[in-house]
Amino acid sequence: MMKIKTILLVEDNFQDELLTLRALRKVNLANQVDVVRDGQQALDYLFRQGEFAERKGPELPTVVLLDLNLPRIGGLEVLDRLRADPRTAFLPVVILTSSDEERDRLRSYENGANSFVRKPLDFTEFAETVARLGVYWLATNEAPGG
Repeated sequence: MMKIKTILLVEDNFQDELLTLRALRKVNLANQVDVVRDGQQALDYLFRQGEFAERKGPELPTVVLLDLNLPRIGGLEVLDRLRADPRTAFLPVVILTSSDEERDRLRSYENGANSFVRKPLDFTEFAETVARLGVYWLATNEAPGG
């Protein structure tokens, strides 16, 4: 039985969300992409609480694409909480952000990010970057217990 591979996209910018979804579809990654728009929703989704208490589908996504600058709870705090919980301690998390700050990159890795990717400003480059991320994390990478 083939395991359904899901991406959780945590993104509050609607344009970036659309570009990301389009890029993943373009490379024919026949996987589910769930989208939440703030840090609290991300935590609720991952821990099946709040508005996501009755969420169906895989227990955890294959990978989380996490923006840093999010409403309600920021990306770094989301990452902290994921790494502190044994259920999500090894869940692959890719920081996908427009931040070019060295401190954000360092803090992301210190907090346990698996990867830090700066969103390219050019639309074509952005799409190519997201497509490569999808292929790597869904088709190439072998997660623990996967």
